[in-house]
Amino acid sequence: MKRLVVLGGGESGVGTAILGKKKGYEVFVSDKGKIKDKYKKVLEHFEIDWEDETHTEDKILNADLVMKSPGIPDTVPLVVQLTNKGISVISEIEFASRYTDATIIGITGSNGKTTTTMLTNHIFKQGGLNVGMAGNIGDSYAKMVAENDFDSYVLEISSFQLDGIKDFRPHIAILTNITPDHLDRYEYQFENYIASKFRIAENQKSEDYLIYDADDEVIVNWLKHHPVQSKLMPFSIQREVEEGAYLENNDIIITTNNDSIQMTTDHLALEGKHNLKNTMAASMAAKLVSIRKETIRESIMNFQGAPHRLEKVLKIGHVQYINDSKATNVNATFYALDSMSAPTVWIVGGVDKGNDYKELMPLVREKVKAIICLGMDNSKIKDAFGNVVDLMVETFAMEEAIKVAYKIAERGDTVLLSPACASFDLFDNYEDRGNQFKEAIKNL
Repeated sequence: MKRLVVLGGGESGVGTAILGKKKGYEVFVSDKGKIKDKYKKVLEHFEIDWEDETHTEDKILNADLVMKSPGIPDTVPLVVQLTNKGISVISEIEFASRYTDATIIGITGSNGKTTTTMLTNHIFKQGGLNVGMAGNIGDSYAKMVAENDFDSYVLEISSFQLDGIKDFRPHIAILTNITPDHLDRYEYQFENYIASKFRIAENQKSEDYLIYDADDEVIVNWLKHHPVQSKLMPFSIQREVEEGAYLENNDIIITTNNDSIQMTTDHLALEGKHNLKNTMAASMAAKLVSIRKETIRESIMNFQGAPHRLEKVLKIGHVQYINDSKATNVNATFYALDSMSAPTVWIVGGVDKGNDYKELMPLVREKVKAIICLGMDNSKIKDAFGNVVDLMVETFAMEEAIKVAYKIAERGDTVLLSPACASFDLFDNYEDRGNQFKEAIKNL
């Protein structure tokens, strides 16, 4: 019996353990941290051996195959030891894809992944497809493969998950954009991060498709020097493309396999230029799997967006409160500020991931009337914008930030939480930050 060792007892680890057990592996789960009770119960239910708060090397180094959770860097000594021993270390995405013949739509990028994944899944479902949505969102992909028999999977995939692939091959790959992010995991080399994102297409063949943002110079330049096998399907809001998607006046035009669909942007469920691109990418994927044009049109009009992503919370005293807690980098916040049409009170801050705020400067000058810093260390934000806005206030708790925003905001303004930073200084994660924002507004 082959031995599968799973490093990390979270969502992807436990999902992999279940699938491994089902496929006849002897499975062992090891987590350096504490495994949550809900996952321990699942492991015990499936009679899977596990340990937490330690890694017992002699129970790990005898593996035939190792699945490493995405949060564990390749540079960790234990992973280096495994690799040096010639033991294959893969990601959950790689492991699960070996046990399904379903059509895979893989979605990656620095921003827009979640919205594009949810919208693609929504259109596929409306089109009557037997589809599962997994990866970085919802249930683990491996658990889905173990427990369901879907014909298609729409997967949100991070660069960390792509780092652990060998043969993973999506029929349709979507690359939303590439901006500097997670550089601490890539030796602070942007090139390494770009290469990681492009791994989504490395096993594709000529009958597969790569949907990508043709307005993104990073992507376009990389493709010039690193050609891929798959069929290129660009989308653009700046120029016309022969095959792919583009904007003509107020309409999205999508052409695939010599057949076109035209859709008005007047009734899109999602606002903002970036969401125009997310809509193009998802609609193109739907068209490539032959979903009816009318279904695609209807789906993009009745879609409910992702939580914590430009989510309209409440209007109080003619002031709109918007939760964009999922904006954990500068580029995501750029999109948020760009889509603001009213004077904006901007709540920003958290754990800085090496941010460069320069690109936000024109938008802040044009749209932001006041800045509320929310973080343990706001010095970089104060240095960047201190002379740009008339009012800047430092806060160290969400409730305090909302009370200040309520005082500052006037009729017709927008209060926007778009932190441009990770959340771990004051919150469990971006969901916790967004939920506290919503709760504080309801308590006003």
